[in-house]
Amino acid sequence: MSLALTHCVTLLGVQGHIVEVEVHLGGGEPGVTLVGLPDAALREARDRIRAAVANSSETWPSGQITISLSPASLPKSGSLFDLAIAGAVLAAAGEVPLDRLAGTVLIAELGLDGRARPVRGVLPAMVSAAEQGFTRFVVAAGNLAEARLVSDVTVVAVADLAELCGWLRGEEEPEPPAERPAPVVAPDHGGPDLADVLGQPVARRAVEIAAAGGHNLMMLGPPGTGKSLLAERLPTVLPTLSPTEALEATAIHSVAGLLPPGAPLVTVPPFAAPHHTSSRASIIGGGHGNPQPGWVSKAHHGILFVDEAPQFGRGVLDSLREPLERGEVVIARSTSTVAFPARFQLVMAANPCPCAKPGSLCACPSGERRRYFSRLSGPLLDRIDLKVELQPVARAELLADRAFAESSATVAARVVQARTRARERLADTPWSTNAAIPGARLRRDFPVEPAALRVLGRAMDAGQISARGVDRALRVAWTLADLAGRERPTEEETAYAYALWAGRAW
Repeated sequence: MSLALTHCVTLLGVQGHIVEVEVHLGGGEPGVTLVGLPDAALREARDRIRAAVANSSETWPSGQITISLSPASLPKSGSLFDLAIAGAVLAAAGEVPLDRLAGTVLIAELGLDGRARPVRGVLPAMVSAAEQGFTRFVVAAGNLAEARLVSDVTVVAVADLAELCGWLRGEEEPEPPAERPAPVVAPDHGGPDLADVLGQPVARRAVEIAAAGGHNLMMLGPPGTGKSLLAERLPTVLPTLSPTEALEATAIHSVAGLLPPGAPLVTVPPFAAPHHTSSRASIIGGGHGNPQPGWVSKAHHGILFVDEAPQFGRGVLDSLREPLERGEVVIARSTSTVAFPARFQLVMAANPCPCAKPGSLCACPSGERRRYFSRLSGPLLDRIDLKVELQPVARAELLADRAFAESSATVAARVVQARTRARERLADTPWSTNAAIPGARLRRDFPVEPAALRVLGRAMDAGQISARGVDRALRVAWTLADLAGRERPTEEETAYAYALWAGRAW
């Protein structure tokens, strides 16, 4: 046998594409030719695989070896092709039979000693291959937990190339690593809790509304008023991810290499907080060669917290507008176009001036304060549903608020009830939260009583709110109604929703 074929997967974003790995053995001077738009890491596979074969007590074939990755027009990157190439080379040389290679997808990196090393992106690669009809996969033992998340497929985990060769020859199945029992976690009563933030009842209420409806939130106030504390406690009142949402978030974290060992599934909403020096590519995604997901995608189905928002580059902040509207990021390259999902809640925090000193200690001129805050563009602020201003709190207010501050568990229960009402109301639509439904569908399918719209009509006539702002205020009004257990918003909900949109809830 001088020709062999097996399969692997290349990832463009989180979308996998099946790649046929063909190997031909010819005469002539010994050498290896790799064709099919490989990147630098993939070209280095020739030396890794040769050493891995030699150190696995297998025979490396002599003569000219041609390795073709098809389709040739599709860019290939990474080291996940190593195991597939090694299997095809040995099959072409007659060292292992071809029977089990047919219809099998092999995904793993090889070490020089023959060890099968885990790679990024196994979950989205397997999901894409399964959608194209493949049902048998060979992965590194370190990727087994992640691979088991894909249903209705057969997964063979190998620790090294020798185990793969034994499996291809029909020997005993490789022994899968023993599953570690789930650790028993005692309730953590010392973790972040919404009740920790005292003296800011309006801001705590805004966090609850944001969680219940999936709304974007902006907090303005001097240092020490609790902006970052509130943002960090928003995940504690959000419901856990649904199975579909968990798989989508896990796929992105897998591609980004963020899955922790022993925890292959992301079940809680992600929380991403990039530094204010982050570039546009790190926020949106990109990079040389194969684009990687940015912070907006790592926060998919979770929260993107932009602290000290005016310190970010204006171009960086304005680049958030398209993901907020479309729920995805599309990155175009000369050879391919990559799409990353990016449906997240945006939470921004800002000081009112550059010096960030409270009250009378601030010496910033009014013009400088306006210039500082003008770094947040109008179109971006127009996409923020809730805007609250946090004021410094006196000691007496802190002491008095202890009786009214509710725990995260209490607030989370109300959030779940509100989301359940919204999900039942939106059952016949593709959306599940109030913040996600388009304004046109909201007005057409879920009309509000004319009396409830009076405050928004007056504000629009006065030029105080845009048409987009009206839609966002209506979404917040529906969330307020869901929290209150009402069938539809009243004038009270729409008035409070407008006050939150305009930043006048105080």
